Amino acid sequence: MPEVTNELMFELLKCVHHEIGELRQDVTKRELSVMRGHVVATQSDIYGILARQDDRFERIERRLDPRELAEAQRPYEPK
Repeated sequence: MPEVTNELMFELLKCVHHEIGELRQDVTKRELSVMRGHVVATQSDIYGILARQDDRFERIERRLDPRELAEAQRPYEPK
């Protein structure tokens, strides 16, 4: 078994430090990727909701037929 010296300990600590740094980068990249995925999913959900609201609004407009409202009519007088 080799003799444990300060130089050997220093070299081992440098290797461990380097590996921890690489691991930290991998974890950070993975976390950013997950966050990006959540943002994209949320954005697509919002666009889906907006599209449904737009469809509903168009259906309401078709049912009300706003062109009829553009014609001259008597003002509304509550009884």
